[in-house]
Parts: sequence; structure tokens; C-alpha cells
Amino acid sequence: MSDLKSGLDNILMSEEEASNLTYFAFAKANEAPRPVAPKVKGKGRNRSRNRSRSKAKAVAPVGGLPDVLAGRYRLERLLGAGGMGAVYRARDLLHEQFGDPDPYIALKVMSEEFSETPDASALLYSEFALTRRLRHPNVVRLHSFEVDTQCQRAFITMELMRGLTLDKLLCERPTGLPWKELRDVVRPLLDALAYSHARGVLHGDLKPSNVMLCEDGVRLFDFGLSQAEEGVLPGLPQLSRSRFNAWTPGYAAPELLEGGALSASADLYAVACVIFELACGKHPYRRLPSTQARDERLDRTLQAPKNLPRHCWPALRAALAFDVAQRSICAQALRDAMRADSSWLQRWFHRRNG
Repeated sequence: MSDLKSGLDNILMSEEEASNLTYFAFAKANEAPRPVAPKVKGKGRNRSRNRSRSKAKAVAPVGGLPDVLAGRYRLERLLGAGGMGAVYRARDLLHEQFGDPDPYIALKVMSEEFSETPDASALLYSEFALTRRLRHPNVVRLHSFEVDTQCQRAFITMELMRGLTLDKLLCERPTGLPWKELRDVVRPLLDALAYSHARGVLHGDLKPSNVMLCEDGVRLFDFGLSQAEEGVLPGLPQLSRSRFNAWTPGYAAPELLEGGALSASADLYAVACVIFELACGKHPYRRLPSTQARDERLDRTLQAPKNLPRHCWPALRAALAFDVAQRSICAQALRDAMRADSSWLQRWFHRRNG
């Protein structure tokens, strides 16, 4: 996006600006209002000021972004970054000033590289709109989609999850999880995926690093490559994710790597790879791109993980098929194959945190 100059109301939109879906968000940029704190008398006011000052000193501008976005969210540190976006831990200054004991959130922006593309903010809004459609205990909870008109960056605010992602868990458990533990992760994950599909939302980037074990359960997050099924939220811009070449090769189904459309079946392939890896500590196809694994016919030597009950294997094996026509199973059916009861997850989290 080109730099905005004063008097934008009077200039003629160029063809580039007309195609930029976020042009109008910045065309009348006004200084973001600062949150107004309630008046506090006595020593409490001084303590609040001192606390804010001491925290502010430790914060520096992050990745070309200002210290505070939209006059409200103070960036503290980078939590993670991918090819298209970055997520920061941030403090909601408005909530803090009104006495919220836990004013921390996660804040997602597009990466600097992608923020320059005309439809970057529209892509981020699409992620927000699709994830907001999902109200499920095992899906990350989003708060708002906002724009900082001063730095011309859009961002999403969401719950700050505290826990362990599955890729980190696999580092701690390199031989996989025994069945009683595995099912407590797999069932809610498949619940979330089945619910998402029922709501017409395809995830597009299921992998261990996009699933977190929190104290209150499993969370599926990062819907940055998500897409809506036909007829769902028709007002959203129809943006092509494939041109960003952002699929994760080791978890993306072959049809995606060959330019095909995202589908519920592709999500099933990805989640099946995750489940297999959790069951034995190894990716079913050595984390090779699925097209290469298919060409090397690695599926012919695939064996059931030893930690997976025998009755679960046929369903998981079907979901791991390279050929989409043979991947004849849905998330709910795979979840039913994993049916069991356990409270391992809560016990594990409390043991780990003392």
C-alpha cells in the first residue's frame, strides 16, 4: 500500500487503490483515541502510575510496529511467527486501567512481507470472520478485528492461550502417547474439526504447532489459511490462498500441493498425520511432502502405531490415503473411532505445573 498523504478525500483513486480492499480503512485516518482511565484518588493512583511506567520501560518497538497499537494494545513480545503472520503477547491498556487483573491478550498481524500486498488486511479479516463463526470450547476465542490508522496495519485480538503446543509435547514425548493419554488429546481435536466442518469452515493448516494443550482443554488455532464452504459467509472476499504457497508440505494433502481446492477431506489427511505422530512419535511419511511420499509409495509400508487400539486403525488408515477418492471418512466418523473416556489431560497439566 502506498503512503497516504494529507487531503486524501480530494485525490482520485488509482487503479491500484481501487483494487485494495483496505484502502477505505485508511483513507480518513484520524488519531486513535487514547483510553480514558477512571479517576483514582490517593495512593492507589500513584501505584498504578508507577506500575505502568515500570512496565513501559521494558518495552521497545517490535518488528516495525509501534509500541502501542490503536492507542490501546501495548506489544510486549513475539510469541510466534509464520510465513504470513506474527502473533504477539500484548497488554490491553484500557482493561488494565479499569482494574482487570489479567489484561493480557494475543495480537496477530500480517508479516511485514505480506502486509504490503493489496489484500493483506482482507485476508486477515477473512480469518477473523471465519474463526468468529466457531463458538466451540476447543477452538481459539477471538475478540476483535481492528485497524491502527497511524501505522496502517490491521490486526486481530484474541485470548492469550497458556499451555503447550503438540510439537513441543512431541519433543517431551518422543515415543508418542499411550492410548489413555492420546485419546484425551485426539477426541477434543476431532470434536473441534467436526464442528468447524459442520459450520462450513475448513482449517487448511492443521499441524502439531497449531494445536495447544491448555489447562482447560485442547485448542485448535491459526485459521490463517481457512476457507469457507460454498454458500457460507458469501459476503467475504474470495481470496486465493494458493498463490501464497503457504501450505505445510508434510501435512498438506497431495491435491493441495498440486493446486487443488481446500476441502474437508484435505483437513482429514492433515489431522490423521497429527494423530499418527502423537501415537508413535513419528510422522507417517517422514514429514516428506505428501506428493513425494505418494510417488515413493510410502503408504504401502505403513503400519499401525503400537499405542493405537486395533479398532481405530482402519479409520485412521483411510484418512491417511493419498488419493482423495479413497479418503472416504469424515471428522465425526474418525472421532467416533477414537471414542473413550479419560481425564488424563487435566491430570497431566496439573502435574506439569506443580
